[in-house]
Amino acid sequence: MTKISNKSANGTSFHGITIRTTVHLLKTKFGQPVWEDNTGEDKTNFDWVGETKDGDVFTIYDWKEYRAISEHETIDFHIGGSSQYITSTAKQELKNLING
Repeated sequence: MTKISNKSANGTSFHGITIRTTVHLLKTKFGQPVWEDNTGEDKTNFDWVGETKDGDVFTIYDWKEYRAISEHETIDFHIGGSSQYITSTAKQELKNLING
């Protein structure tokens, strides 16, 4: 099962995979972000680092919203990883976690 990770996220990047959810659901079901500054003054307001059940590192982050985000607002979060396979796997595991 996907989980929060203390592993380095170096080398992760966006491969076109997103997940539509809320900050509240990510915090409740996945855990606290590793970085949070919900001011809209940076390219991201929230960043999570996780790993898939196979131990592959991925990131979840809002991208260029440039505004404060309500914790209950549904938006598309980017999923970063070292490959599209990993980001697709992370998305499916996150969906199972959030919906399960």
